[in-house]
Amino acid sequence: MQSNDARTLLHCAVPTAAVGVVAVAVSTVLAGGKGALGAAFGAVLVCAVMIADLFVLQHTAKRFPQLFQMMGLALYVVQFLLIAVVLAVFKDTTLFNTRAFAISLLAATVVWIGAQARAHLKAKILYVQPEAEDERNSDGARKAAPAGSPS
Repeated sequence: MQSNDARTLLHCAVPTAAVGVVAVAVSTVLAGGKGALGAAFGAVLVCAVMIADLFVLQHTAKRFPQLFQMMGLALYVVQFLLIAVVLAVFKDTTLFNTRAFAISLLAATVVWIGAQARAHLKAKILYVQPEAEDERNSDGARKAAPAGSPS
């Protein structure tokens, strides 16, 4: 994993986990044990889906950089569909409090997306490769290259 991807993961996962802990505490007070279970499940689901998508995007960027943007858009659709399926499956469950689950899921998603946007804005990622030292002559001027060369 590249250092900027690890930093993004850290800057997203920590605030999301903190929101999950707060959601579990509030749900425990308001809805008891089932509320705590629902809030924990919602926060864990968001973290799992978002972390998996970050790893898929990292793998795509390394192996198929031309597909990176398309894969990012496709993963947002997959995230939405996966969470919609989980919501549909657990719609009438009595295993946990569904309201606590939904609120925790929404809060964790909003925090993750906000933290990810902030992490990308703060990242110092070069989008142009700096010239190597060996491509310059002693005067600091760039060496002449034949027409049509990749440099």
